[in-house]
Amino acid sequence: MRFNPKAHLDTGRIGDAGRGGGGGLGRGGLGGGRRGGGIPIPGGVGAGGGIGTLIIIGLIFVLTQCVGGGGGLPTGGGVQGGTDTGRMADPERYANCRTGADANQDVDCARVAVENSLYNYWSRAAPELGAQFAPASMTTFSGAVNTGCGQASSQVGPFYCPPDQAIFLDTTFFTDVLEGQLGGQGGDFVEPYVLGHEYGHHVQNLLGIMGRVRTQQGPESDAVRLELQADCFAGAWTRAATGTTDTDGVAIFAELDQADISEALDSAKAVGDDRIQQRSGGGVDPEGWTHGSAEQRMRWFSTGYESGDPARCDTFGASEL
Repeated sequence: MRFNPKAHLDTGRIGDAGRGGGGGLGRGGLGGGRRGGGIPIPGGVGAGGGIGTLIIIGLIFVLTQCVGGGGGLPTGGGVQGGTDTGRMADPERYANCRTGADANQDVDCARVAVENSLYNYWSRAAPELGAQFAPASMTTFSGAVNTGCGQASSQVGPFYCPPDQAIFLDTTFFTDVLEGQLGGQGGDFVEPYVLGHEYGHHVQNLLGIMGRVRTQQGPESDAVRLELQADCFAGAWTRAATGTTDTDGVAIFAELDQADISEALDSAKAVGDDRIQQRSGGGVDPEGWTHGSAEQRMRWFSTGYESGDPARCDTFGASEL
C-alpha cells in the first residue's frame, strides 16, 4: 500500500480524544452464557468475556445500547455532518498530516488518507444505493472515550456509534489483539480493512438498514447479515480505492497490491466467529454466532472486492450466507 505523495489530506473529520478513564462498554449484558476476561475485537464489544465469549465485531454494542427491545436505531443523531469537535481533545495528533507523502511516513497520516478515500468513495456510492450521504467522523482514543452510545473503554476495539455518526478506535488494538491474541498476520492494510468495515456500518445507518436487525445470534441472524454486509462494503471500497481522489481530483492511493488484499482476508479470517470460538479452546457453536464464520467473512469481502459493486452486498436478501 502506497499513497500518492501529491495528494492533499483533509484532517477536518478526524481527531484524537486523548486518554480517558477506565470502565466502559466492555462490560454488561451482551454475553451469551460464556465468561472470561474481556477482549476487544474490530468493530464491536467484548461482551464481558474472553476470546470464546460472544464477541461482537460490529454493532451488538449499538444494538443493545441504542435499540433496546428490538426497536429501530437512530439514523442521523447528535453529530451533524459527522464531526464532533467536542470529543477531539487532541487535534495536534493529526496536525502534520498534509500530503500523501506524510501518509507514507506516518501511520496516523495513513489513517487520515484512508478516511479521505472512504469519504470520497461513499460520497458517490452511497447516493447510488439510495442514501443521502453525510460523512462519518473518526476519533482515536486511549483508555476510554465518552460517546453518544455510552462510555467505551479500549476493551471494545474499533466500533461505530450511530448517534454520533462516528467511528472510534484505540489504535493499540491492531498489534495487541488482532495479531497478539487472535493470530492475525498483520500488515499495513489491516487497519484500512477494519476502517472500511466500520464505514460500511455508517452507510448502513444512512440507509436505515440497522433498523432491520431483530435477531442477534445464530448463523442466519440479522446481526450476522449486518456484519457480512459491512465486510462486503469494505471490499467494494477496496476495489475502488486507487480511483479515489482528494478535493482537487488528485489520486489518494498510488498502489494497492495483492499482498494488501491478502492482509484484509487474513484479518477477516482471524475475526470469524468459528475461529474465535476455536481459539477459546471450545467447540464451534453456530447458534452463538453474531458476525459469521471466517469463510463467510472472507467470501463476502471478496464479493465486494471482485464485483466492485456495493449493490451486490445485499446480505439481507441472500438465501444463503
